[in-house]
Amino acid sequence: MPKLNDPRFIVRTDAADDAAVYSLNDHQALVQSVDFFTPVVDDPYQFGSIAAANSLSDIYAMGSKPIFALNIVCFPTKTLPLTILQDILKGGRDKAKEAGIPIVGGHSVDDPEPKYGLIVNGIIEKEKVVTNAGARGGDVLILTKPLGLGIINTGIKRECVTQKTIDRAVEVMSTLNRSASEIMMEIGVNACTDITGFGLLGHLYELVSASKVMANISLNKVPVLKEAWDLAKEGIVPGGTTANLKYVKDKIIWEDNFSEEEKLVLADAQTSGGLLISVQKEKSQEMLDRLSKSKGVLSAVQIGEIVEGKKGMIRVKE
Repeated sequence: MPKLNDPRFIVRTDAADDAAVYSLNDHQALVQSVDFFTPVVDDPYQFGSIAAANSLSDIYAMGSKPIFALNIVCFPTKTLPLTILQDILKGGRDKAKEAGIPIVGGHSVDDPEPKYGLIVNGIIEKEKVVTNAGARGGDVLILTKPLGLGIINTGIKRECVTQKTIDRAVEVMSTLNRSASEIMMEIGVNACTDITGFGLLGHLYELVSASKVMANISLNKVPVLKEAWDLAKEGIVPGGTTANLKYVKDKIIWEDNFSEEEKLVLADAQTSGGLLISVQKEKSQEMLDRLSKSKGVLSAVQIGEIVEGKKGMIRVKE
């Protein structure tokens, strides 16, 4: 696509950021993102809830407050009962209500495979926009949800995981990043991105590339859903995760002798994952304390730091 030169776009496509940001006036900007996907769980209400939480995540990653959303629906009306679609939409509606916004319409098409998501609009003061290009040497990297969701979703599709594992994955995927975003905006951070389809390594690569810095992360500090380790060892891994690892192979310095499953977990394609926040070291303990005390945040872990070094590279150690 052609490069945008319109100065009204504060955040454009060239920085691989989470949402577009458009200047409305001297003080405010519109933040907009769109996301939708095929079902990751069998329960239609849970699918709608997860898809909505995932769509909202990009807005939260920019530090923005969502204001309203539109539905995107693909549904096979000739082969599935419309009650399933009703449950999907109800899940999305209830999650949007939890976020404090209405869904004010949308668009649907008849499609052989169900798909659902949202176009989300947010608003923010222009000087407060958080991008993935502001990380600085000495920053601490904090992650707010555990990894392993892509691997577990593959296990769900293959019917080889327990109901307990499914329930835990649904809880993680349907949890809004709202509380984590609000806390980071109150404290003030340098950069943020959400961890979704490109995995931790892919999204961190986008952050260090845009910020022109290097990152160190420690595998043993990264929160991971236990069940994902077992599945990865059995080779139950989505194709997207394998593709992610292949994509970042030239961007990673593996300092220790990591197994293939350890590498795959770090590259695992997440659905509605957490925020990866780059914050000044002096503010990091306050942020960790507040995130840990928040009922709306599942994890608050320092997984690494930003360092001066080869720009756009990630060093992984035990």
